[in-house]
Amino acid sequence: MSSIFAKIINGEIPSFKVAENSNFYAFLDINPNAKGHTLVVPKKEVNRLFDLDEETYAGLMSFSRKIAKSMKKVIECDRIGMTVIGLDVPHVHIHLIPLNKMEDIQFTKKVSLEIEEFETIAKAIANGL
Repeated sequence: MSSIFAKIINGEIPSFKVAENSNFYAFLDINPNAKGHTLVVPKKEVNRLFDLDEETYAGLMSFSRKIAKSMKKVIECDRIGMTVIGLDVPHVHIHLIPLNKMEDIQFTKKVSLEIEEFETIAKAIANGL
């Protein structure tokens, strides 16, 4: 059965896409810790990060780095944090989260954004690549 991320990649569920290539897809988290919270996923549906083959793993990290660099250009924050938890969706995904304090990465506080804000942020990050 396809994960929600596979359905997003396939266009069955809409997303605020930031970037895409033949192997990876990046989009804004709709329940973000901070403005610009982005998820980066391989198009290959694999449940656990360390079960990825080495080439896909390295490619995911490289693609995530590009997205994080662009995020830092357009989102006011001290740094971009990265976490991989993976318990909620059985499809490898990296969280890239704008951070100003340690609490920003703890998934305890969420921010609410309007659709227009999601669209503007996604476009800004994409244009920064």
